[in-house]
This record gives sequence, C-alpha cells and structure tokens, in this order.
Amino acid sequence: MRVVVPFAVGEPKSRLAPALGADERAAFARASLEDVLEAVRAAGGEPTVLATADPRVDAETVVDERSLTAAVNAAIADAGPPVAVVMADLALATGEAVTELLAADGEVVLVPGRGGGTNAIVVRHPEFRVDYHGASYRDHLAIAREIGADVGTVDSYRLSTDVDEPADLVEVLLHGRSRSQAVLEDAGFVLDVDDGRVRAGREGRERA
Repeated sequence: MRVVVPFAVGEPKSRLAPALGADERAAFARASLEDVLEAVRAAGGEPTVLATADPRVDAETVVDERSLTAAVNAAIADAGPPVAVVMADLALATGEAVTELLAADGEVVLVPGRGGGTNAIVVRHPEFRVDYHGASYRDHLAIAREIGADVGTVDSYRLSTDVDEPADLVEVLLHGRSRSQAVLEDAGFVLDVDDGRVRAGREGRERA
C-alpha cells in the first residue's frame, strides 16, 4: 500500500524548543522521519514523503508547500485508494504497529492521537478527504459518516504517541529502539526518577 508521510522542512518541532536547540530539533525530526520510513517499509508499505521542501532522504518525495490538509488531500487523490497517511513524528513506530494499521478493517481507518489529533489514516473510500484543523479525529469521524464510509479504529500506543512536547521525550527514551532515541542520547538526555515521576533531561539542566 502507498503510505504518505507528511514532513515539515524548515524549523520543525517548535514546541520542543524548551528542551532542544534549533539544530537538535531538526536532527530529531529527521531521525523520527527515518524511523517512520523504516517502520513503513518493514510493514510492506511503499512510503512517499510529502514535504514542504526537499528533505533529501532515500525515499520517493513530493514537495508541496501548501497547508497540511491541502497537501495530504492532493496526495490522496493522486495515489487513489487504498492509501495510508502516517505522520513523521511517530518516533515509536515499528513495523508491527504499521502492519496492524494497514491490515485493519474499514473503508476509513483512524489512529487517534492525544489531544484530539489523528496520527495515521488508511483511506479505502474514494470520497474521503482529510481535515487536520482543530480536533481532527472528531472531524474525520464526521467526514466518514457524511460519505457513508465504514470506520475502523486502531488503538496503538506506538502510533498514538506523537512527540510534540518536552515531556514526550520520556517516551522515546523509555520505549524507542531507534534513531530518534539515539539522537536524544547523543545530546546527553537521560531518564530521572524524582518523587516517583519519570522525567527526561540533561545533566546539569532542568528535567522535562
């Protein structure tokens, strides 16, 4: 199955700025993208990176500077169903998790992210289009109902965990087996347990 992987080139992951410098955020975002591409390939998917500029990765790439919603809808229309969309910041993604996604039943299959987002979608209905504004998981359910599409949901810890905030780095250090984890470790990040709570940070700096 064709799998579209959206990736913002430039200054990615701005919400990680309290924990990572600009170059470190760029390196982490690139590592997460590579981890997702590896997971997609391990699941037998055919990844296409949908980027705002050429990310110079070893994968088919389409450059589209439009908004995420417009660019993904164009990619879905171009590929035609079945097609999947998997976000590039799923640093915990594995081949097993993506295999479960691609094999799930439904004309539209959704992986909800935390906070109401949508981290991955499989589209088998020709009329389905995405809308990533606001609480996109709720919106995607409504769009699927409007076109009469059968909806499936994949409850996956690894695919529902997108790394957006400094506190999310704990999950990568705990559960990553990946380039993303290596980037954090090379930057000096460690786990710390204080008052029974697990935090991530660097020696001599405040924990996230």
